Amino acid sequence: MRFRTRFSILAPAMLLAGLLAAAPVRAQQPAAFSAEQKKAIESVIRDYLLQNPEVLVEAMHALEARQQEKAAAQGRAAIAAHAKEIYDDGVSYVAGNPKGDVTIVEFFDYRCGYCKQVQPHIEALLKEDRNLRVVLKELPVLGPESVTAARAAVAALEQEKGAKYFAFHNAMMAFRGQLGEEAVLRMAKEAGLDVAKLKVAMQSPKTEAVLRANLSLADRLGIQGTPGFVIGDQLIPGAISLDSMRELVKAQRG
Repeated sequence: MRFRTRFSILAPAMLLAGLLAAAPVRAQQPAAFSAEQKKAIESVIRDYLLQNPEVLVEAMHALEARQQEKAAAQGRAAIAAHAKEIYDDGVSYVAGNPKGDVTIVEFFDYRCGYCKQVQPHIEALLKEDRNLRVVLKELPVLGPESVTAARAAVAALEQEKGAKYFAFHNAMMAFRGQLGEEAVLRMAKEAGLDVAKLKVAMQSPKTEAVLRANLSLADRLGIQGTPGFVIGDQLIPGAISLDSMRELVKAQRG
């Protein structure tokens, strides 16, 4: 799921209406205008905007920038408030250097096409940066198959202290096709997991609790789809390029 700011095609009209509506309100401070005066003011504003439509574009850009600044500030506050759950919940799998100086946290869904596109970027970064820490959080939002895959991944953490998790995770990320239980369990077996034990753990209260915690955390952070990343004090919604990831990691190191 991509994230992008979208404005309605009605936004310019709404902005115009707001300006027209606001004019008589401001004018009423010293004394109320007559109906004819209000109509004249509205006509002047309308004519100006029709002759200078670029003003509307500038206003929309300013509004977008303001909304982005507000969202970034809210993201930083949410990250600070939930730092322990984000970076060190004691459950989520940690790839790379457990004591790395920079952490990337990814919320993902095994059926998410954009997550699959980003996966090679994560693997490349882990290979080239030995001081990087990556925390993986299952966020099954794309239906029953997503839930099945996420349950299996979380359950895999119960075997051999999670030693087989990453191979299993990479296999499911690379998989193309219907991600049903049969396919998931086949990949689990190929990754060296005990399938019988895995099936039991998939239905355990602990597995359920982990997934519920991830969903709750994502909601509190304002993550509305996958992938979603937290890098330092920044919340990055949607897929990003390898170069962008490198720059974000570099920025965290000052």
